[in-house]
Amino acid sequence: MSFAATLGLVALVQIGMPALFATPDHTATARVALWGGREITMLLLASLVAGLATTPYAAFHFHRVTPYGVIANLAAMPVVSALVMPAGLLGLVAMPFGFDGLFWAIMGVGIDWMIAVTQWVAALPGAVGRVPAFGIGPLITASLGIILLGLLRTPLRWSGVAMLLLAAVWAARAPQPDILISGDGRNIGIRGQDGRLHLMHAARATREGGRDAFLLREWLAADADPRKSTDASLTAGVSCDDHGCVMQSAGGVLIAQALKPEALADDCDRAALIVTARPVPVGCAASVIDAERLRRQGAMALRRSREGFVVEAVKAGGIDRPWSPAVADEGGAEAMILARPSMPRAIDATPSEADLQAEE
Repeated sequence: MSFAATLGLVALVQIGMPALFATPDHTATARVALWGGREITMLLLASLVAGLATTPYAAFHFHRVTPYGVIANLAAMPVVSALVMPAGLLGLVAMPFGFDGLFWAIMGVGIDWMIAVTQWVAALPGAVGRVPAFGIGPLITASLGIILLGLLRTPLRWSGVAMLLLAAVWAARAPQPDILISGDGRNIGIRGQDGRLHLMHAARATREGGRDAFLLREWLAADADPRKSTDASLTAGVSCDDHGCVMQSAGGVLIAQALKPEALADDCDRAALIVTARPVPVGCAASVIDAERLRRQGAMALRRSREGFVVEAVKAGGIDRPWSPAVADEGGAEAMILARPSMPRAIDATPSEADLQAEE
């Protein structure tokens, strides 16, 4: 983000920032007037360009954008430049002599002002724009667009704008996962008929706090969902008992989380997908994600396809990395695709031989 902001500011200076400076041909009154307008304009343009340059990376990593960032910078940066930074520097110089307390107090006043500004801006309507998660492709395209705009000096540089627009459309059209499964299999997010995520065992995970609550917050942020991890609507449509949980996904298939062996027999007959750490009976008709698969692949995001569920795993099958070597017998296709589960057993409506003979 820092590199992108720096590149944007350098390009801004190269394109037209020098025109904002007063020349000796201006009168003293004009130079004073230009000085005030110039400083405000420079701050406005610098904040706007730096904010726009870092937007793709903020959206990719944090799933949010801040449309009022320019307002916050205009209100806070003058105090930072005139009060916070000089006081901090003087405090460091005076520290060996024991006279630094005054400067830290002055610096604290400036920091209090910055905090007040951020709280005020954050409370404005629409201060946080939520962005659904998107892949690395739009981010690379946006980066190329920023590089073209920042480095080229010919009219070809404006092709970077087209690349940025392409990246924005690409990111907006990125498909969202239908099912999310944590690395330990304890938390499962399922996209319901309402298009929003519903969480199995979300209440338990939230009460426990810590890692599970953080995981739920990240899932919701990546889905551009403003709900908190404690929202009761997250468990709407999820049926749970001591043996496990079930829920019908947006595609109309039943997803099950089996916590005890007693639940597996029924889940194998009815569910399309089962997530469990228990041994699955031989001949189970449902697709299964078990503890061994989670150990090999880690957390997963599943998207429905014609064949079943396409799996995007933290440890993708067949991909060899120095810190995560691939398993020798792991097939790429098997690791990425869950075959379409067997449909519910159809009832054979063909009349029996005895019935046919009776009719005759």
